[in-house]
Amino acid sequence: MDLTSTSGGGDSRQIEETKPLLGGDVPVPEGTKMGAVPCRRALLLCNGMRYKLLQEGDIQVCVIRHPRTFLSKILTSKFLRRWEPHHLTLADNSLASATPTGYMENSVSYSAIEDVQLLSWENAPKYCLQLTIPGGTVLLQAANSYLRDQWFHSLQWKKKIYKYKKVLSNPSRWEVVLKEIRTLVDMALTSPLQDDSINQAPLEIVSKLLSENTNLTAQEHENIIVAIAPLLENNHPPPDLCEFFCKHCRERPRSMVVIEVFTPVVQRILKHNMDFGKCPRLRLFTQEYILALNELNAGMEVVKKFIQSMHGPTGHCPHPRVLPNLVAVCLAAIYSCYEEFINSRDNSPSLKEIRNGCQQPCDRKPTLPLRLLHPSPDLVSQEATLSEARLKSVVVASSEIHVEVEPASTAKPALTASVGNDSEPNLIDCLMVSPACSTMSIELGPQADRTLGCYVEILKLLSDYDDWRPSLASLLQPIPFPKEALAHEKFTKELKYVIQRFAEDPRQEVHSCLLSVRAGKDGWFQLYSPGGVACDDDGELFASMVHILMGSCYKTKKFLLSLAENKLGPCMLLALRGNQTMVEILCLMLEYNIIDNNDTQLQIISTLESTGVGKRMYEQLCDRQRELKELQRKGGPTRLTLPSKSTDADLARLLSSGSFGNLENLSLAFTNVTSACAEHLIKLPSLKQLNLWSTQFGDAGLRLLSEHLTMLQVLNLCETPVTDAGLLALSSMKSLCSLNMNSTKLSADTYEDLKAKLPNLKEVDVRYTEAW
Repeated sequence: MDLTSTSGGGDSRQIEETKPLLGGDVPVPEGTKMGAVPCRRALLLCNGMRYKLLQEGDIQVCVIRHPRTFLSKILTSKFLRRWEPHHLTLADNSLASATPTGYMENSVSYSAIEDVQLLSWENAPKYCLQLTIPGGTVLLQAANSYLRDQWFHSLQWKKKIYKYKKVLSNPSRWEVVLKEIRTLVDMALTSPLQDDSINQAPLEIVSKLLSENTNLTAQEHENIIVAIAPLLENNHPPPDLCEFFCKHCRERPRSMVVIEVFTPVVQRILKHNMDFGKCPRLRLFTQEYILALNELNAGMEVVKKFIQSMHGPTGHCPHPRVLPNLVAVCLAAIYSCYEEFINSRDNSPSLKEIRNGCQQPCDRKPTLPLRLLHPSPDLVSQEATLSEARLKSVVVASSEIHVEVEPASTAKPALTASVGNDSEPNLIDCLMVSPACSTMSIELGPQADRTLGCYVEILKLLSDYDDWRPSLASLLQPIPFPKEALAHEKFTKELKYVIQRFAEDPRQEVHSCLLSVRAGKDGWFQLYSPGGVACDDDGELFASMVHILMGSCYKTKKFLLSLAENKLGPCMLLALRGNQTMVEILCLMLEYNIIDNNDTQLQIISTLESTGVGKRMYEQLCDRQRELKELQRKGGPTRLTLPSKSTDADLARLLSSGSFGNLENLSLAFTNVTSACAEHLIKLPSLKQLNLWSTQFGDAGLRLLSEHLTMLQVLNLCETPVTDAGLLALSSMKSLCSLNMNSTKLSADTYEDLKAKLPNLKEVDVRYTEAW
C-alpha cells in the first residue's frame, strides 16, 4: 500500500490539561483512555483554525479490504482502485450514506472505527482521511485541505461523543464517572470545532445522567456541577439541567456552588437570552437562583449587589436585554405567589358574569361567593341598570393564600351597563371595591410572602436606575399583574414606590406611562387615584401624578375633561385641603370651559375661595378672563408681523395692549418665540394663518395648538425643532389647507398618516425631511 500518514490523527498521546476548574481544588484528569480528549498533533494541525461541526456533506469514498492473497493485492492496488461519490451523514451512532450502495451499502458504526488519520498520496497529493475498521480501511477524499480537516475533526468528535454516551449511560463507580465528565468537558473546551452543539452535547449527556440517577448525594451533585462549570460560562444549560439546578437552589440555597458557579450562568442568561417563552425553565432557574440569594444571611443586600453587578458601574447599562429579562422573571415570580388562588377560582364567575351580576343560570360548580363590584365612572352615562348584587362574608383558604371578604354596609349598589354589550369590563373596574360595598384582604402563606417581598423589592431597585426607568415604565404600563395581586393591599403598597419614581421623573417617556396604553383601559394613574383599589394616602400620590402630567404636554382639554368626568370630587377635596396642583386644575377647568353645569361651576368657585392660595389663583383667573374678553373683542388688525428676535414676553405684551378679535394672519418668523407662546396664541379666536418659520416652537406648543386652534388653515413650521411626536397631533386640525414642514424631523410614516387624516390638505412642503 502506497499510503503515507502525514499527521497522527489517531495518536494516543493526550493533552495535559493545566487550566484549573472553578474552585481550584478540583484534580486535573489524566488521559488514560484512547480518544478521551483531542490529541496534540490534531490540535497543532489546525494552526488556530476553527471549523463548524459537519452533519452531512458530499465526499469521495473508497474501501480497501485487507489483502490475504497475491490476487487480492493486485485487486486492491492503487491502479485498480475506484472512487464513489456519496452524500454522507454523520448521525449520532454511525456514518451513513444517503444512497446506501457500493462501498457504503452498510453504514459504518462509530464503535467499529478503530482510528482516524489524515493521509496524502505519494507524488500526487490528495486530501484524504483514513478510517481504520475491522478487516479493512475506508478512505474519504475531500475537495480541499480545509474540508478534509473539517471532516477529520467532526468524525473524531462524533466518535468520542458516542463513546461517552455509552460509558456514562451505565455508571458504576461515581468517582470514575466524575473523572470521565471532567475529561469530556476538557475535550469540548479544547476542540477546534466551533459550534453550539460542541458545548451543548456534554451538557445534555450530563443532564440525562442526572435525570436517570436521582439517588446521588448532595456532595456528588456539587462535584458534577463544578465539573461542568466551564461549559456553562458561554452556554445556556439545557432544560433538564435547569430543573436540576432549580432543585439544588431550593434544597441547598446556602451552598457555595450557588454563588461561585450559578452566578456567571445566571448573568449570561440575563444578558443574552432573547425569549424566555422558548425555554421557560431558564426563567425558573433564574427565579430560584435569586430566591436562593435572598435566603443568605445578608438577604436583600446580596440581591441588591447582584442587580448592581448586572447594571454595571457606569450610568448606562451596556446590556439591553438585562432589564426585560429581569422584569420577566419578576412578573413570573409574582404571578406564582397568587397562582394557587388563581387556580382555585377557575370555576368562579368570569369578568363578564361579574359585571352582569351573575344573574344568568349556568351549570358551573358552586362558585366561591367572591364578588369584586364597583360602579365604574366610565359606566355612569350608560343606559341600562343591572339588578343589585348582594355580598356575603366568605373565607377562602389554601396552603398559600387566605382571602377574606366582609360586608361593610347593607347598602346595595346598582351598576349600569349598556344593553347587549358582551365585552369584558376593564381589569381595575372589577377590582375597585366601594367602601359602601365591602372590604377585601388577601393573605399569602409564608413562602409566597417571602417571594413576593423579594421580587417587589427588585422592581424597586430597577426603578432607581435612571437609564432603566423609561423601559421599566413602558413594560409595566399595561399593568401586567393578575387582578388578585392588584387586590392585595401589601402588594400595591410596596409597588407604590415604583409608581412614585415614575411620577417624579421629569421625562415624558416615563411619566406618560402612568396613563393607560389605550382608551377604555385604566392605568396606574387610575389605580392609585382616590377611589382606586391601591389608593391609601388620601390622594397625595394622585396629586403628584397630576402635577407631573400637567407640567408636561398634558395640559390639554382632553386630560382636563377626563379629570372632570372621573376625578372631580377628589380634585375638589384636595384643593379644599390647600393642594396647589389641584387648585390650578380647578382654575384651568373654569378657564377652558370644561364644566358645563352651572351648579358645579359655582361649587368649584366656592372651593377655590375657601383657601388662601385658591382665592388668589381664582382672582388671577378673573383678571385673565377680563383680559381675554378685551383681547377677543372685535377690532384690531387682520394681519400682524412681529419683528425679528422678538420673544415670548414681547408677544404677550403686544397681545395685552388691545383688541385682536379680527386677527387672521400672524407671522412670528425668525423670532425667538418658543412653545410657551402657545398659551397666548390659543386665545386668538379668528386666527387662520400662522407662520412659525425658523423659531424654537416645539412639540409641546404644537399639541396645545391642535387642541384649541382647530380652524387654522395655514401653518408654517419650516426649520422648527418639531418631531413626529408633535406633528401627529396636527391630525385633529381638519381645516388645514397648507402645511410647511420643510427641514423638520418629519418621518415618512408620519407624513403618510397626516395625508390620510387631513382631507383638506392641498399644499405640503416636506423638503429636506425623511419623507422627501
